[in-house]
Amino acid sequence: SKGDCFPCPQEGCPMMGHYADRFPAKLKRINQKYFLNTAADPPFTSWRQRAFIKLSGVKKTRGDINLVFHDKEGNTKEYQIASGVLSQDEIYTKYLDVEINPKLVKKVEFLWIKTPFTLLWARLGAETVNITHGEDGHR
Repeated sequence: SKGDCFPCPQEGCPMMGHYADRFPAKLKRINQKYFLNTAADPPFTSWRQRAFIKLSGVKKTRGDINLVFHDKEGNTKEYQIASGVLSQDEIYTKYLDVEINPKLVKKVEFLWIKTPFTLLWARLGAETVNITHGEDGHR
């Protein structure tokens, strides 16, 4: 799920590992619950990645921009980066929990999905697509 299936306190959900000391009150509790981001399919691993996109083409238009990750075995996973009014002047940055191991990624495809009323001549592309990731996956 998208992580909105349980309520988190205002100070955020307790974190495990390196940042656990940010929640000292939680550490004193017995049977403290923790929540993890997981992928939808076995083995449920995902890799946190930062997508950075600079657009080129028409100055302003509407639609969605998505990235499709392709692995070496032909599996694909698609993630939405932005939706609505898209501007050539904006830089779009989004953190994604990608279900494909970065070491197995063959290519990342940029998709612009037009709204039905987009002018025929309007074109939108990516001047820059930059994906960065940490070394380890998390479960």
